[in-house]
Amino acid sequence: MAGLFAAFAYSVMPGLHRSDDHTFVTAMQRINQAILNGWFMTCFLGALVALGLAAVTQWTDGDRKVFAYVVAASVLYLTMFVITAAVNVPLNNELADVGSPDRIADLAAVRARFESRWVTWNIVRAVTSTGAFGCLVWALVLHGRSTR
Repeated sequence: MAGLFAAFAYSVMPGLHRSDDHTFVTAMQRINQAILNGWFMTCFLGALVALGLAAVTQWTDGDRKVFAYVVAASVLYLTMFVITAAVNVPLNNELADVGSPDRIADLAAVRARFESRWVTWNIVRAVTSTGAFGCLVWALVLHGRSTR
């Protein structure tokens, strides 16, 4: 997830920001439709399951240092998950509900209600999911050191 959200933060959204309102709204509507697929959902939801399993495994193995980093990763990932559900998905749904950009009288207003909030919260998602990834990498380093 970190890579996806970061790619949107540093390339997709800045590129779309340079486009006209019609192109922006059309592109975001199509991206939001396309991303709802099995591959994305498996990664997005599967990470929660994997984090839960990792936490249980580290708790039962008694490695509290590794467990602490897995818990930190879980909290960061869950934060990203909640932001997605509470902010970005509702914004995506609002954008879908306006209908075809060809039939919208004030595309600039539609874009203004969407773009700034979506971009800001996507950056927060990128940071939290990258932090979660970093915590998991460090947990693996610690685990490797403890098994030598």
